[in-house]
Amino acid sequence: MAQVVKRKLGEILVTAGVITQGQVDEALAYSREHRMLFGGALIALGFITEGEIIDTVSAQTGIPKVDLAQVTIDAEAARSVPAEIARKYNLIPTGVKNGMLMVAMSDPLNLFAIDDVRFITKKNVEVQIAGGPAIANAIEIYYTKQATDKAIAELKREYNIDVPQEDDGQGDEIQNAPVVRLTESILSQAISMGVSDIHVEPFEKTVLVRYRIDGTLTEALQIPVGLYPSVCTRLKIMSDMDIAERRLPQDGRIEKVIDGKNYDLRVSSLPTVFGEKIVIRVLDRSTFSFSRSSLGLSEKDNALIDRLLRIPYGIVLMTGPTGSGKTTTLYTLLSELNSREKNIITVEDPVEYMFDGINQVQVNPKAGLTFAQGLRSLFRQDPDIMMVGEIRDEETAQMAVRAAITGHLVLSTVHTNDAPGAVTRLLDMKVDSYLVADAIVGAVAQRLVRRLCSRCKREAVTTPLENELLRMSGPSLVYEPVGCAACGGTGFRGRIGVFEVMIVESAHREAISAGKSIDELRGIALSRGMTPLIENGRKHVLDGVTSPQEMIKSVYSRL
Repeated sequence: MAQVVKRKLGEILVTAGVITQGQVDEALAYSREHRMLFGGALIALGFITEGEIIDTVSAQTGIPKVDLAQVTIDAEAARSVPAEIARKYNLIPTGVKNGMLMVAMSDPLNLFAIDDVRFITKKNVEVQIAGGPAIANAIEIYYTKQATDKAIAELKREYNIDVPQEDDGQGDEIQNAPVVRLTESILSQAISMGVSDIHVEPFEKTVLVRYRIDGTLTEALQIPVGLYPSVCTRLKIMSDMDIAERRLPQDGRIEKVIDGKNYDLRVSSLPTVFGEKIVIRVLDRSTFSFSRSSLGLSEKDNALIDRLLRIPYGIVLMTGPTGSGKTTTLYTLLSELNSREKNIITVEDPVEYMFDGINQVQVNPKAGLTFAQGLRSLFRQDPDIMMVGEIRDEETAQMAVRAAITGHLVLSTVHTNDAPGAVTRLLDMKVDSYLVADAIVGAVAQRLVRRLCSRCKREAVTTPLENELLRMSGPSLVYEPVGCAACGGTGFRGRIGVFEVMIVESAHREAISAGKSIDELRGIALSRGMTPLIENGRKHVLDGVTSPQEMIKSVYSRL
């Protein structure tokens, strides 16, 4: 067992020669002025990194390092320390070994914290050192889930619920504390895990809460059926829905501030056989960064996008299925076009993220403000660039095309499988072929695939079927998912785009005006340098960014 001695962090770092005494004095003054921990002040001033602090303290004291992304926290061990103590000292118990409570700490030299944990748990403590943000993240994820379980247990006791019960209509009792804590815990846990959607789904014998992470739904917890009416009512009250209406779908919105960040929660209810299903879209407006470098475009496709953005007028269409990242790419392009010299107006449903300098209009069908009506009003606002969230009907398509041929740059989305399909979709909406040929300047098709977890991915060789589907000449070295604590056992962390960029040139315009088929349009695009989705996807696979099966699932099935 490493012996924790009464040595100060500054003394240890100076003895090791990684900082000077002068830097210690400056960091102490900085920490007092800004009311922060000494280690944080050292990092903020750029004197040392967190990793260097961890390595030095571990080497000088013998305190072992622990990577929380690689360990599974023992629930019973963590439960032995209250959440307020864990947050106060930024520590979390990870397990019990040989009768010792293993505790990961960002400041393992804090003897007061160790004494408090020893007193509370009545166990001897073996300290470990870990990064502060990693510990804080583990605290939020674990203790929020713990709070959820506790709230469910309290609700069961309060309503004496052991078997499914019918809704008694007591919606006015929704303000009781256990229901509030349960719903807050569900939202907080989802946000701390970085989910994009929360699904609360009633079935005959249970209610499932599932989180969509990196495009895949994962079960988070189950709520007893008898508790669900109260939870459902609470969510509807929070999102300003009509709690008396249970037969029709409704939409609502919740604005929350958690840990200083602004979250916009879009809530949708849908009547099902066993009750109202609630789906909540989580939008974090405070931290989202629209950077083209993060999208996953190849160098070649980036150059094609540059060409599109230099075109002063015409229509540029993003294509792909729902959830393929079209809106994110549109916002990224808009952020690059945004300037004081341009009047940019958007019509969206909903407005997901807000930009300074861009006039954004929220569609409101109940008030008569549709995409077509909004686009019609835009013409009277002297726009240079217009963004239409989606072209979904003939009237909107006609107006978007006419805007493009009268000197405006129009950005929008349609649902097609590939870039050339954007042309046929406009034709299907009864837009004359000569107008489409004149208006459209480019189309970008995209998909999203999950990134392999860099910590646990392992080498593999492609199978004959994978070679065939990904159009590889033979067995190739690739990577496959494994699963670890860092990725929640999925083998994937985050997503990246796969793109297909088509610039419409004279050959395309002639083919469109002549009514050529989509296959002929694709042939022209390929001959003019378009890289198809499957080829860009294959590069991600060979580069070890994603797995063959993930790429096949996301791209090949849509070819």
